[in-house]
Amino acid sequence: MWKALLDLVYPPMCLACAKVLPGVGAVFCEPCDTALERLPPVCCRTCAEPGAFPGNACPRCRTVPPPFSRAWAPFSHEGPVARAIHRFKYEDQPDLAAPLGALLADEARRFLRTAPGCVVALPLHVRRFRKRQYDQAHLLAGELAKATGRTAPGGWLTRTRETRRQVGLSEAERAGNVAGAFVASRAVKGQEVLLLDDVFTTGSTARAAGVALREAGAARVEVLTLARAFTLA
Repeated sequence: MWKALLDLVYPPMCLACAKVLPGVGAVFCEPCDTALERLPPVCCRTCAEPGAFPGNACPRCRTVPPPFSRAWAPFSHEGPVARAIHRFKYEDQPDLAAPLGALLADEARRFLRTAPGCVVALPLHVRRFRKRQYDQAHLLAGELAKATGRTAPGGWLTRTRETRRQVGLSEAERAGNVAGAFVASRAVKGQEVLLLDDVFTTGSTARAAGVALREAGAARVEVLTLARAFTLA
């Protein structure tokens, strides 16, 4: 009853365009739902870079194998999903964590069957957290853990220095920007970790965080994000 009353006062809105939704259970309006782009099934077996590659491994993973065993995302970073993530991160919409977490849990069911049980968010630096007042990856990790019966322990991974936004940087600049920017706690020793973020682009940030987790003794690291960008021609 309370949910029905809340829906009357605060009707559910499309995650991408904020249009009021007519039905129950939907998170995108019909036009946005139709425009969703899911990750193509043909992709790198390790990092999910879309495309057909020799041995199912992209040049990036063949040249420098990542510290995580696999990464995946249900959606391409385009259209409605990209708009929803932008609203969540940059438009002061922390309340979108719950529907986005539920969406991720539903869309990533197959991946999650064998994924680690400890969900660790890829954290913001404390200065950026103070400016934004919330950490979107931390909120998303909590919602995913709640939806899938996992744990989301805090303090396992810390961003020790403030880095520039990765948008607009070359791949080499991205890697240099985040190199050594993370430290993992001793609590990760022997643990299998599911590293969570909103978007996977070149993987530089996930690699840097994965290195920190493995150096602290994590037995296995996997990466899950809402969306995956196309970065190789």
